[in-house]
Amino acid sequence: MRYFLNLEYNGQKYHGWQIQPNANTVQAEIEQALKYVLRRETPVVGCGRTDTGVHASDFYLHFDIDEKISYEADDFLYKLNGILPEDIKIKKLLIPENNEIHARFSATERTYKYTIISEKDPFMNDFAYHFSAKLNLDLMNEACEILKEYLDFSCFSKVGTDVATNNCVIKDAHWYQQEHIIIFTITADRFLRNMVRAICGTMLEIGMSKITLDDFRYIIESKNRSNAGASVPAKGLCLTEVKYDLGFL
Repeated sequence: MRYFLNLEYNGQKYHGWQIQPNANTVQAEIEQALKYVLRRETPVVGCGRTDTGVHASDFYLHFDIDEKISYEADDFLYKLNGILPEDIKIKKLLIPENNEIHARFSATERTYKYTIISEKDPFMNDFAYHFSAKLNLDLMNEACEILKEYLDFSCFSKVGTDVATNNCVIKDAHWYQQEHIIIFTITADRFLRNMVRAICGTMLEIGMSKITLDDFRYIIESKNRSNAGASVPAKGLCLTEVKYDLGFL
């Protein structure tokens, strides 16, 4: 049977989602907890691969086992959360309509938010980038509209990644401000590695009038990562929503 878990995590102490040698990852923590509860090796497949230090408030994974889980859903979640560290929480146990539904490939949309604070804030410092320069959000939102005109975002991707295409359909992107908190929200069918942080870093240059909107078009059309701005710190980035065209979620 295939099961889905909906979870959230603070990525500050982890080298991203995906298991890797000699590094602490979110996937490794969850697989270890499942092994204890289900008493068998239980590999999981995530809906994406968040990078080192990136957070998620809405993340899905699936795993397969030979028979039905013997625990009630609430008991199962209680046992898992009791084993997992405090910075990872399993929110829901879900049973898909069929075993073909895939946590990663069946997802139709993903939304990330990047948070900037324009002044010191001790309560947000672990989850936001302190950036005090004055920004022109109107220009940055014009750049968001330009983003939607393109498909190939090679210029914002980490080089040497093992993907078949650098095409992404951006469905929404915008900046807004609430007092000293500035938030960038972006929704797409998929994202490239480091893409959101590179977009943010480049748009900050637009907001400070270091580059123009025409420069921004040139950067995208160049398909060259070295032309784009520096990536902003990981701690401000959070995966906030994953959507499936399915009845069970």
